[in-house]
Amino acid sequence: MSTSIQMTEPTTTTTASTTTYNNNFTQSVKISEGQRGGFIEILATVGSIVLMILTFPISVFICFKVVQEYERAVIFRMGRLRSGGARGPGVFFVLPCVDNYCKVDLRTVSFDVPPQEVLTKDSVTVSVDAVVYYRINDPLKAVVQVANYSHSTRLLAATTLRNVLGTRNLSELLIERENISHTMSQILDHSTDPWGVKVERVEIKDVSLPTQLQRAMATEAEAAREARAKVIAAEGEMKASRALKEAADTISESPAALQLRYLQTLNSISSEKNSTIIFPLPIDLISPLLSMAKKS
Repeated sequence: MSTSIQMTEPTTTTTASTTTYNNNFTQSVKISEGQRGGFIEILATVGSIVLMILTFPISVFICFKVVQEYERAVIFRMGRLRSGGARGPGVFFVLPCVDNYCKVDLRTVSFDVPPQEVLTKDSVTVSVDAVVYYRINDPLKAVVQVANYSHSTRLLAATTLRNVLGTRNLSELLIERENISHTMSQILDHSTDPWGVKVERVEIKDVSLPTQLQRAMATEAEAAREARAKVIAAEGEMKASRALKEAADTISESPAALQLRYLQTLNSISSEKNSTIIFPLPIDLISPLLSMAKKS
């Protein structure tokens, strides 16, 4: 008895979890399969079952459908959404001439948002394009709540791109791309949630500026660089003058140091180039000779 209970418990748990999943999956979508149908619907359903039995060997290929691991099938019977949620992955059963189903791909899909002419907050016209990554989170909503979820998501992405960029300055648009992409992703995800679409990521690809604006920005940047270069050169000259002043003060303390500096400069010039050099001779070098000549 205990062995029988242990073997049946996992099956019961699996069935309960599957039922709970299906209930949660379809609780936001109205299911009309259980409603009472008309005489024509009942007659069509009975006729479909009879037709399937009469053409049994051939009807197997029509009644049994297969969806891949990344797909789900939403089934309608006489225009009414069937209960149990989306079917798949694997094999599912449909009645010929009565049931109709739609396949929904659950993989992540990406698309390019066409370049949008946007007027920024500081009245600058730029052209911006982006990439959006999304996937189907609820197949029932994607089929029932919106006519074409892919086309609707593309239009909403283009509109959201213009609205978000219209509240930013040009400098923010060029620097804070990651924050703008995150804001767009949140807005799109919130707007497409009733359609069963989950927006995973939004990336801004390129920001195209007008040619005149590019030239103006390049001129401004060049002028700023020249101004910084002049400031740096002036600071260098100031530091060099201070160093020369300190060197002059040091040399002035010893007359022999000045003479040695003259001789060192002459040696450096003569070793680099073989040419005639006119070098001024300091009076301090010949003053001892002149004093000796006067004594004699």
